[in-house]
Amino acid sequence: YLKISKLALAFAIIHSKPPGKSCKEYTEHLAKTVCEQDFGWKSKVEALEAEVLRLRQELLLNKICPRFCLENGKPNASAETLQDQECLNPMSYSSQLEDSGCDVSNDCAFDSLGIASDFHQSEHNVDTSKCWLERVLPLNLCCKSKEESLTAPLQFLQHLLEIRKLSEGGILQADFTELENDSFTICNSVSRLLDGLSIFYNSPKLPVSNFLTEAVCVLISLITDSKLSNHVLKKCFKKLEEFKKNLIQIILRNSSVNRFQALHAVSHTLVLLGRNNILRNSLISLLLSEVRQFAEQLLQAHQIQAMYDITQYENIFPLCMILEQLLQNETEDSSVSSSYYDGEEKIKFLENFDQIILHLSDEFPLFSLYLWRVSVLLNSAQIQ
Repeated sequence: YLKISKLALAFAIIHSKPPGKSCKEYTEHLAKTVCEQDFGWKSKVEALEAEVLRLRQELLLNKICPRFCLENGKPNASAETLQDQECLNPMSYSSQLEDSGCDVSNDCAFDSLGIASDFHQSEHNVDTSKCWLERVLPLNLCCKSKEESLTAPLQFLQHLLEIRKLSEGGILQADFTELENDSFTICNSVSRLLDGLSIFYNSPKLPVSNFLTEAVCVLISLITDSKLSNHVLKKCFKKLEEFKKNLIQIILRNSSVNRFQALHAVSHTLVLLGRNNILRNSLISLLLSEVRQFAEQLLQAHQIQAMYDITQYENIFPLCMILEQLLQNETEDSSVSSSYYDGEEKIKFLENFDQIILHLSDEFPLFSLYLWRVSVLLNSAQIQ
């Protein structure tokens, strides 16, 4: 039946083709026309799905706490709210040159670990989450850019966290059992937020907006919250793992000349995610795996005097810096010292470590130094 259908379609194209066009040209024209029609329908479907999700979000919030939408909704707010947040939560990338990515100002200088001072301020951003919990993004915020993919889910999750905070303080009465009946809405919102962040980081606009950091902080607060995290982790854990893997690959694959500001922004997000107790170990495993695999490939290329990817060699250092930062937090923070990283990737990393260091230390001293520092942190955590 399929062969007959293809033959009938071929005859129809041949008989209906206009003069002056070959069958191939006419077929390509028809295929392009059909694809454009499909794209139009897909756009309409996506818009309708987004509208349905928005209505479900409003309905769920109203079920959890009917008074909240009436008392806290701000339909007449303007986009100035977001600009105010940028002022209250500064992460100064504007001082860096957009055309270079290599210039680093004094207030964003790298410390001895190669981690920007912004990374050390990230804990402060998470700890002072009351600022964004007490402010709600305007419901009519119109973005003509990629921020549209983040705005809607971010608003909903911020509303949800604010209700949670106000209910804990006894200011509002909220019924979070409604989440059991509609877990789809919160999970879909988290998925859309992760997809939106991935779109940003794949082609970031420099200087990077604080909007991204706020979105990541909202995500971390959602995962940390005792009442809300279960609903997210049950159905979104794989999505979170894919998101972390995607960020790591964005760092490794980026071959742009002016990529350093973009890599810095992705690294900052990974550090924030890694400081969450739930996500820490899996992220350390992913980072150890990538660094170990690259070290083995570099050793193999060095032994046979083969060419290696210099771009990937340069990009592996941000991963080493993130890994060192997370492991150092593990050993220095007494609250997590009992849960130091002891996964399977640690064993694999240390298994051939001496041989790798021995052969690479002369030709690649900086990379060998980073490998050694990571190994010291892994072993020191075990000793503690």
